[in-house]
Amino acid sequence: MYNTKIDETKIDRLANLAVNTGLSLKPGQDLLITSPVEALPLVRRIVVHAYRAGANLVTPLFSDPEITLARYENAPDTSFDKAASWLYNGMGEAFDNNTARLAIVGDDPMLLEHQDPGKIGRSNKALSNASKPARERITTFTINWNIVAWPGKAWACRVFPELSAEEAQKSLAEAIFAASRVNNANPHEMWKKHNENLKQKSSWLNSMDFDFLHYKGPGTDLKVGLAKNHEWMGGASKSQNGITCNPNIPSEEVFTTPHCLKVDGHVSSTKPLSHQGSLIEGIRVEFKEGKIINAKADKGEKVFNKVLDSDEGARRLGEVALVPDSSPISQSNILFYNTLFDENAACHIALGQCYSKCFKNFESLTNDDIKSFGGNSSMIHIDWMIGSKDINIDGIKENNLIPVFRNGEWVN
Repeated sequence: MYNTKIDETKIDRLANLAVNTGLSLKPGQDLLITSPVEALPLVRRIVVHAYRAGANLVTPLFSDPEITLARYENAPDTSFDKAASWLYNGMGEAFDNNTARLAIVGDDPMLLEHQDPGKIGRSNKALSNASKPARERITTFTINWNIVAWPGKAWACRVFPELSAEEAQKSLAEAIFAASRVNNANPHEMWKKHNENLKQKSSWLNSMDFDFLHYKGPGTDLKVGLAKNHEWMGGASKSQNGITCNPNIPSEEVFTTPHCLKVDGHVSSTKPLSHQGSLIEGIRVEFKEGKIINAKADKGEKVFNKVLDSDEGARRLGEVALVPDSSPISQSNILFYNTLFDENAACHIALGQCYSKCFKNFESLTNDDIKSFGGNSSMIHIDWMIGSKDINIDGIKENNLIPVFRNGEWVN
């Protein structure tokens, strides 16, 4: 099962990058890894590099698609209102004790396409409720964390359906390695330069201190208010435990917190959204005073509306992110069906929970402070893509319009 012809040198580089640049793991830290069982070759190398970096204890937790499907095909109806809260309580406790967190993605994005949308929605809601203790430590950036990808065969066959399973996996592996900047012999240096570029963009946006962003393009005319005391971030960031890490590998975005009551207009997705094993395509929504009041989708509309009904905050924005059409992931012309990659090919927005780190002096803020600034609260955080080469974005400051993007590219 674990024999693979994927380039072992690049697997090792990705593992090294995840530990030493993604996490910046420090001597004495514990590490919690969540991963598909298929990604075991990468997990093994991550564990080696983690212990070499001085980790005290590395604990992997594995998932398996056949086990996931077994539940949907055989479990009693009551099963879909349950989730392992004890597990996420334990994760929260681990994070409170400075355990670093590394997630590996790589499952089939359409694993649940033939399952009951009602059961999917109920299961997702139960999981969102149960995972709150762990999720809050991530959204508040309590600890250093990182996400990387493994080219699962089922996922690869979705991305490259014209190839054999083995060739598809090799092709997806090379696409992941390229996007993650591990084709170079020194990916750490490549990420250092990339982080400097993202820092330059976020610093310019912070200096402008816009009140609103105005998006215009095919199917989109959207005005997004930005939260009071918001701060743009991108690339490497310092977590509350003092460790500077790169949460997402790959990452091409700069992002901040919108004002959850000040979003008006309509917007259309430009790429499919893969969510919890379902594919949602052709999303079109209308916002009024920050809230989605109409929502349609060409595919997966029932699942999308279940997501929107998760809680009050699920219909409001928690993140806006800017990504140029010239990003390497966009230029690869590969639709990954995976948010980690597709969000880095296009500007995007996120429904649900905001990131408290996207406020000035976030370490000292209370939940009431964040709410008063316009930050959203929700059990979900789901990114979907709204950018393309046809999108123009203006920043608005004291009724002055300042170009930010033209034809999908940075003006500055």
